[in-house]
Amino acid sequence: MGTRTSSRPSACTTATAKIVVSKVSRPVNHLALTVTNTGSRPCDALGAPFVGFDYSQAPIRIVEDSKPQAVVTLAPGESAYASLILTGEPGPDTHGTTVKTIKVYITPDSGTTVTAPKGTYADDGAAVSYWQRNLEDALMY
Repeated sequence: MGTRTSSRPSACTTATAKIVVSKVSRPVNHLALTVTNTGSRPCDALGAPFVGFDYSQAPIRIVEDSKPQAVVTLAPGESAYASLILTGEPGPDTHGTTVKTIKVYITPDSGTTVTAPKGTYADDGAAVSYWQRNLEDALMY
C-alpha cells in the first residue's frame, strides 16, 4: 500500500481567488467582502479574512460568533462572503475616519488592497465576520 495523501483542498490565495468589496443596502454601516475561486481546483476560504483600512498597522476585530460549523470549500467559480462591519457602538472614545482603501488578507501572507466604496466611514468598532457560504449568513453579523 502506498502512502495516503490528504484530499483537502489547499487554502484560497490571491493567486487562485479574486476579492471584491461592495456596498449593501442592509444592514446599515456594512460592506460585503466576496472571495471567488478563479483557479481550476477547489480551495478553502479559511477562517476569517484579516482586514485593515488605509495605513492601519493591525487588522480589525473578528466577530467570533460568526464562526461557521465547517470550513467553506469553494469549487472553481464559487464564492464565499464575509461581512465588514464599519462602525461599533457610538461613544465618547470612538474615533473614526473616511477610508479610501481596504486591505484584505485571505491568509496571513496572501492579500490585496481594494478601493473602498466612496464615502466609506469606519471607526474603532469595525469588525469582520468569518467567511460564510452565502451572503445572507454573512450579513447577519
